[in-house]
Amino acid sequence: MIENVMLIDDNKIDLFVNQRIIEKYDSTIKTRVFNNAISAISFFKLLELNTNIKCLTIPDVILLDLNMPEMDGFKFLEEFKNINLMDKDKISIYMVSSSSYPDDIRKAQEKPNCSGYITKPLTVDKLKNVLNNTTNFKNHDYFKKII
Repeated sequence: MIENVMLIDDNKIDLFVNQRIIEKYDSTIKTRVFNNAISAISFFKLLELNTNIKCLTIPDVILLDLNMPEMDGFKFLEEFKNINLMDKDKISIYMVSSSSYPDDIRKAQEKPNCSGYITKPLTVDKLKNVLNNTTNFKNHDYFKKII
């Protein structure tokens, strides 16, 4: 069961809307929001150093915007790969983008720590598909697809 979702997006409107979509899907899911990838990486580095902090839980799913200033989604994936965090491999990361450019989709699908590619806007149906696949097929290539 999915209990924690992390949203990483530089667009505050998208963050707000995506939070509401998650709440509509399941109001018990806790959502942690970051408006840039650098802050999200800092969060994971803090967890890496302080694994005994009880109020900081790792997400089950990360919905990661592709196009952000300073650190885009691909750079986040590279940085995330270097974080030494227990249970990190249990986190499913989905790239979320308004881009339907084939090279972006291909590049995301080639990343071993990217579970799939979601085209914006996020909807309850797309979220349901992601969360059901994550629950049932964790770490399988089955759901490396465009949603």
